[in-house]
Amino acid sequence: MQRNLLEELKRVLAEDKRLVIDDKLVKNKIVELGLKLDEKLLNLLLSNDRLREHFFQKVNDTFVFDTQKFQRFISNKQFLPDSYTVFKNKIGLSNGDEYLSDSKDVTLAWAYKDCVLEGGQTEEEAKREEIFWNETLAPDQIDRLLDPKVFTNFTFFDNDGEQDVNEITEKNNLVIKGNNLLALHSLRKSYTGKVKLIYIDPPYNTRGAANTFAYNNTFNHSSWLTFMKNRLEVAKHLLRENGIFAVSIDHAELFYLGVMLDEIYGRENRMGVAAVVHNPGGRQDDNFFPTAHENMLFYAKDINRAELNTLGMSEEKLAEFRYKDEYGRYKLRGFRRSGSNSKKEERPGLYYPLYYNPDSQRLKIKKEKDNDIEILPIDTNGIERCWRWGPETLIKKKDKYIEVKKTGDSFSIYIKERESDYEGEKPKTIWDKSKYSGQTGTHELKSLFDDKVFSYPKSPHLIADVLKITTDVGDLVLDFFGGSGTTGSVAHKMGRQYIICEQMDYVESVTLKRLNKAIEGDETGISDDYDWKGGGSFIFTEMQKFNEQFINLIQNADTQEELLNIWNKMTENAFLSYRIDTTDFDDRADEFQKLSLDDQKKILLEILDKNQLYVNYSEMDNNDFEVSESDKQLNHQFYNISG
Repeated sequence: MQRNLLEELKRVLAEDKRLVIDDKLVKNKIVELGLKLDEKLLNLLLSNDRLREHFFQKVNDTFVFDTQKFQRFISNKQFLPDSYTVFKNKIGLSNGDEYLSDSKDVTLAWAYKDCVLEGGQTEEEAKREEIFWNETLAPDQIDRLLDPKVFTNFTFFDNDGEQDVNEITEKNNLVIKGNNLLALHSLRKSYTGKVKLIYIDPPYNTRGAANTFAYNNTFNHSSWLTFMKNRLEVAKHLLRENGIFAVSIDHAELFYLGVMLDEIYGRENRMGVAAVVHNPGGRQDDNFFPTAHENMLFYAKDINRAELNTLGMSEEKLAEFRYKDEYGRYKLRGFRRSGSNSKKEERPGLYYPLYYNPDSQRLKIKKEKDNDIEILPIDTNGIERCWRWGPETLIKKKDKYIEVKKTGDSFSIYIKERESDYEGEKPKTIWDKSKYSGQTGTHELKSLFDDKVFSYPKSPHLIADVLKITTDVGDLVLDFFGGSGTTGSVAHKMGRQYIICEQMDYVESVTLKRLNKAIEGDETGISDDYDWKGGGSFIFTEMQKFNEQFINLIQNADTQEELLNIWNKMTENAFLSYRIDTTDFDDRADEFQKLSLDDQKKILLEILDKNQLYVNYSEMDNNDFEVSESDKQLNHQFYNISG
């Protein structure tokens, strides 16, 4: 019995393992590869006589793929139907015979590279389905989505506690609660070209317990890259011309993130990749190589303008300076050169005799007394070499920097390399201080909160070294994955200005409290290293929600009765998609109630106008949004920061 065309197409497509997950065809992937004219997919379709005849046109001796016909066929509700799509098609989310995904006046919002993923998670453990991201938005609508937003709930924190905010200047430290993509676009107006360092520790898209992509653990690889790309592109505009971008990442997305950053910053602006040993014992639940390190990628906005400071003295390096005199600690280095370019014939100006008097312990360049002993730069093999300094430099520095020691029957000359003159170590590609471990970060939070309030916090000592090599006192640091506030806390103690963005609800229970403890002068973290005594201030604010509040209600609903109540509130107060006829929806209430709870949520989420998730600054005077006069004044100040 011959299969119908639909069955034949499904059978053939199932031969391509890229199109199958859990033994089911993935419609979105089929659409993606069809639009890309994927060679393997086209060859698969061409190999079947019926499919070739239906989806290709023969021009002379060449078969031309009818993309439009294929997409229309794939988008038909009979292809991989479910109760959700059937109901959606009935209530007006299609336009005649053409589905929204086929409409030529819209583009996919995020699913692939040229799209936008807002990522609206607010609770770390919720791992909700971000249905919005599968919808389509027109380019002008995307511009509107990314317009600067209204900020509200301004609060000033210092040693006197919480206070009202009367003024915002470019010198304020800021903590912003809200979606970081929209926050970054809001920061562009006032902070373009002002940030010295962007450091982020984004959610990792790895497998198992180490996955910190808590927005939705079902996001796939391409979605994670799009999520990151949207944010990295706008963040680059905020960097100064000599600014530096740094990101921590594990192995799962390392290669792909690196290629993406090469594209955004230019491969020539890649400064380096450091391996940070955060778990010296290795993660023993790994199947093959126990993971002992993460990676940190450094990029310059302009490699010709970027500079790195040196690190301070490590404990190992400090131990080398084991001698001490009236000038301080020092270590010894031979005054006679060795190795390449050290022979007399190569540097004749540095070959000369020195004279040492053992009684007076004086070193001279001329013999003055009979018991002055001549010392020449000749090694134990009799090879004539040379000194490190010329005679004039030696006379100038010898009292503070030269030491003579007796070795057997002869005397050797040494340079005193002083700790006070040491500028510090250049950061290497392996960072392996014991204080960099993840346990150090967890220990600090436990000491502050008497509990484990955050998963996988970064060590404050690691962040301190990142800030030390990339910034100076007073520089502006941005972290738009603020997390538990490690970057903000360290920047606060090191005298850097900072902007922290975090959309999770723990920003108020963890991040703000941690920064307040820094103001109070807590004795944890890097306090001992930087002699922190407390002080300073910051301003907290959040983006004013509109439709986003309904998304949160929908996602948190547990019953169908709750969803119907939310629907009634939406019809009264929310901005709904212009493609939705509420009367049509109400007429089909019985069908709606037959859907699963998850499918009901999908429907209500699609009905909301996603360009009204937050209140736009340009629409702040609209009475529907109920923005207070004090908030209007502070928003005007924020968006008119100059300098």
